[in-house]
Amino acid sequence: MEAKIESWFPHLLGYILPILAIAGLYKGGWWNATGFVFAVGIGPILDILSPNGAPARKEGYSPTPWDALLVGHSLFAILAIITLLWRAQIDGLTLQLLMGAYSVGVVTGVSGIVNAHEQGHRRKGSFLWRMARLNLLLVLYLHFTTEHNHGHHRHYATELDPASAPKGRGLWTQIVMTLPLQFISAYKVHSSKGKGFINNPIVQGLFIQIALVGGLWWYNPVMAQVFLIQAIFAIILLEYVNYMQHYGLRREVGERHTMMHSWESRSLWSRWTLLELPLHPSHHLKASTSYQDLEVHEGSPQLPSGYYACLWLAVIPPLWKAVMDPRIPE
Repeated sequence: MEAKIESWFPHLLGYILPILAIAGLYKGGWWNATGFVFAVGIGPILDILSPNGAPARKEGYSPTPWDALLVGHSLFAILAIITLLWRAQIDGLTLQLLMGAYSVGVVTGVSGIVNAHEQGHRRKGSFLWRMARLNLLLVLYLHFTTEHNHGHHRHYATELDPASAPKGRGLWTQIVMTLPLQFISAYKVHSSKGKGFINNPIVQGLFIQIALVGGLWWYNPVMAQVFLIQAIFAIILLEYVNYMQHYGLRREVGERHTMMHSWESRSLWSRWTLLELPLHPSHHLKASTSYQDLEVHEGSPQLPSGYYACLWLAVIPPLWKAVMDPRIPE
């Protein structure tokens, strides 16, 4: 019997967040918080209520609509930032505007960084790869592609990977530790190839990001401030995802990686709105696999819920450890 091809249509649900965030910013006032409330408040509830499901094997399909979904996310992330800066110029710095920055930070964390993660695994120099670079620039995290592709995928779940948290480490401690270590690791990737300080793409990217923020500050300090807030919030969400994906799963340096070294979730809400990122063991077993071809792996460690609901646990480290530590395979 011919295998059923899973439709791309349910992944349009991922556009609900940026549409709500942009609409809320356009309306202004406390509507600025719409994206944040939807993602952090309603999203976890939808995650808990969502059934689990494995994607059907896809054979003989056209990748065009799947790639178009990625382009759409990139455009939404850019539009969300533009709308935030427009609102900042109109309203000035208010509490409502800060909530708008958090709303956009969720959008740029998902439609920006999660999307850039997928695009960054495409052929270097391709259109999608370049879209990833633009999205990462807009969250001030240009070194992510280098560190993720050349550092994390090589060392994940070992003591050499700053993005993989050992058992017992809380989320906030992990974030403080991982941010500088990932930057240094990305720098070393290029310096090992003879690219010194000023010739190192990581340093060059840092200067570009500083120039971007400086230009915004010169034009309008409030615009620069909310731009920084959305970027920082997006980065925190990314590192929460990194933390959750490999927490407590360990292999020795040089040991062969398996499906047992990444947490998996089959929550349909998380799968469809996060570009299949919760099927993480499949991604690590073959990093070049496009998101629409990722599969579930029977016997892989399972998260208690999808990515949205797990955020509620992770922000309270004792609660996270109480739920997750017993799940860690021996």
